[in-house]
Amino acid sequence: MGFVSTVLGFCGFGAGFSVGIVIGYYLFIYFQPTDVKDPKIRPLIEHDSKSLERMLPEIPLWVDWLNRFLESMWPYLDKAICRTAKEIAKPIIAENIPKYKIDSVEFETFTLGSLPPTFQGIKVHITAEKELIVEPSLKWAGNPNVTVLVKAFGLKASIQVVDLQIFASPRITLKPLVPSFPCFAKILVSLMEKPHVDFGLKLIGADLMAIPGLYRFVQETIKNQVANMYMWPRRLEVPIMDPSKAEKRPVGILYVKVVRAHSLRRKDILGKSDPYVKLRLTEEKLPSKKTTVKHANLNPEWNEEFKLVVKDPETQALELIVYDWEQVGKHEKMGMNVIQLNELTPGEPKSLTLDLLKTMDPSDVQNGKSRGQIVLEVTYKPFREADLPKVISMDVVQEAPLGTPAGGGLLVVIVHEAQDLEGKHHTNPYVRIMFRGEEKKTKHRKKSRDPRWEEEFQFVCEEPPIHDKMHVEVLSRPPSIGIHSKESLGYVTISLADVVSNRRINEKYHLIDSKHGLIQIELQWRTYNVS
Repeated sequence: MGFVSTVLGFCGFGAGFSVGIVIGYYLFIYFQPTDVKDPKIRPLIEHDSKSLERMLPEIPLWVDWLNRFLESMWPYLDKAICRTAKEIAKPIIAENIPKYKIDSVEFETFTLGSLPPTFQGIKVHITAEKELIVEPSLKWAGNPNVTVLVKAFGLKASIQVVDLQIFASPRITLKPLVPSFPCFAKILVSLMEKPHVDFGLKLIGADLMAIPGLYRFVQETIKNQVANMYMWPRRLEVPIMDPSKAEKRPVGILYVKVVRAHSLRRKDILGKSDPYVKLRLTEEKLPSKKTTVKHANLNPEWNEEFKLVVKDPETQALELIVYDWEQVGKHEKMGMNVIQLNELTPGEPKSLTLDLLKTMDPSDVQNGKSRGQIVLEVTYKPFREADLPKVISMDVVQEAPLGTPAGGGLLVVIVHEAQDLEGKHHTNPYVRIMFRGEEKKTKHRKKSRDPRWEEEFQFVCEEPPIHDKMHVEVLSRPPSIGIHSKESLGYVTISLADVVSNRRINEKYHLIDSKHGLIQIELQWRTYNVS
C-alpha cells in the first residue's frame, strides 16, 4: 500500500507541475500589461553628462570636454595649422617637382573645414627627463577645402581634395619643461604607426580615384611618405622658444666676506650666545651657506669668505640671517638684513656695516630694538661676454662659472623625487648626500611616501671624481612630539666615473634596505672652457 501511495503521489506531482507550466505560459502570453511603451532612441549628443556617465562609465568625461574645447577653438586652429602645413609643404614640393618635370604647384585654397577632429583617448607617459609625452588617439572625418593648382607643359590643372578621413595615433612630446610660459621649449611630433588616410581627388569635376588601381597606389604612397618622414623615432620639431633663454644662466659671482658681528643680544641662560651666519641669494633653490659657530661670544669674528653665483643682479638680493646655535631644539634667529645686488657697483669692493633687524618689514615696530650689527665685505664681479656659460640646449650640460679650479670642475647634484618610501614609525623623508667628507641635506617632507624636492647642490672639485663614490641616504625625521628617533628609509652608493665621462646622468635608483623605494637623482659634471 505504501508503494502504491508513493507512485500515485509522484504521478500527481508530475501532472500538477506540467499543468502549472502550461497555465503560467498562457497567462504570460495573453495577459501582458498594456501600459508598456517602446523605448525612445536618442543620439548620444542629446544626453546630459550624468546620463552618459551612467550608460558609458568606461569613457572618461574629460574626453568629451576636450572635444568640446577643440570644437570651440577649431576656427583659430584651422588657420594656424594651414599656415604651418604650407610652410612644411613648400620645401617638399620644391624638392620633388623637378623629378616630374612640373613647373609649379601652388595652393589656391587651403582650409580644413568646419568639422574638427575628435579625441578617442589619450595616453600619458612619465619619464625621468624634463618632458611630457602624450599619445592621443585622433579621428577626423573632415570637410576641407583644399585646391592645388598644378602647372606643367604649358597647361594648368586644379585638383581638389574631398571627403578627407584620417585616423592616427601621434606621439607628442613637450620638452624641455622650463619655468617660463608656456613652460616648454619645443613640440616634437612623431607617429607610432602608419596613419589611415582616405580622401577623394577631383580634376575638372571628375573623380580621379575612380580610375582603376590609382586609389590604392595613392593611398599606399601617402602612407609610406608620411611614415618615412615622421614614423618614430623620426619626428617633426616645432620650436616654441629658445631653451637657452628659458632658464636664467649665471652672469657673475658675488664674493662675500663675513668679517664680524658686535653687540649681539644674549640668548642663552648664562648670558651668552653661540652665533653663526647663514647667507643665500634670493630666487635660488640652493641651500644656504653657513659660517662656523662661535660659542659663548657676543662679538664674534669670522673672516670667512664665500662665493655665490648670480643669475639676475637686477632682482636678486643677498640675505643674511644670524642664528643662535642650540645643541637641543630649534636654533633661534638673532637678526637679519638684506643687500640688494643692484645697489652694488660691479667690480668695486664694498665694506658694509648693517643693523640686524627682526624682519624686513619696514612697519615692524620691533625693528627699532637694538640687535647688534654685522660687518661684511662684498664684491660683485660680472662675467665678461666671452666668459658667460654657454647653454645650447636643456639636454646639454652648461659650463661651470669662471673661477672653477683648472683641471677640476663643478659636480652638480639635483635631487628630484622618491617613490614608495615606507618608515617603520614615521615617514617624513629628507635626503642626505655625502661626498668627500662634505654633507648636504634637502628639506624634509611631512608624511609623504612619494616626496618631491627638486633641490640642487654643488660640489667644487679640484680634480674629476673618476674614482669617487657618492653616498645618498633617505632619512625620516621624527615628529617634534614623540619617542621615536630618525629612521633610515634606504640608501644608494653612486659611482661617479660615468658622470665624468657622460657629463650628465639622470636615473632612478633602487634604495638598499627598502622594499620598493626608488630615488631619482640627476648628476652633472660641469667644467670651465678656457677658450
